[in-house]
Amino acid sequence: QVQLVESGGGLVQAGGSLRLSCAASAGTISSYNMGWFRQAPGKEREFVVAISRSGYSTYDGDSVKGRFTISRDNAKNTLYLQMNNLIPEDTAVYYCAARSLVAQAGLRRPTGYDYWGQGTQVTVSS
Repeated sequence: QVQLVESGGGLVQAGGSLRLSCAASAGTISSYNMGWFRQAPGKEREFVVAISRSGYSTYDGDSVKGRFTISRDNAKNTLYLQMNNLIPEDTAVYYCAARSLVAQAGLRRPTGYDYWGQGTQVTVSS
């Protein structure tokens, strides 16, 4: 089991950057494949990006390709999301999640993850 805490959200102008962090307050993230999701008001939770346990493989969502980068530091027990060239449509609550399964099937769906953080708000102004 792992407990996740996101931080780093805030208000930023379009074209700006933010880096989100997801730290494990209990357990170790090295045992899990990890992902970031986001949810805007009135919309379903959307896959953003995922990373394998080793960090060797990453999987991008279509809406953030080329702008967002996921990384992890297992020694620091922390997951990161670097967000560049932000646009107003990126405004949402961002969640990190941990996934026990190794297979790629289901990694882009919220139901494919076992543990979730509480979320951090990102607001991009135009």
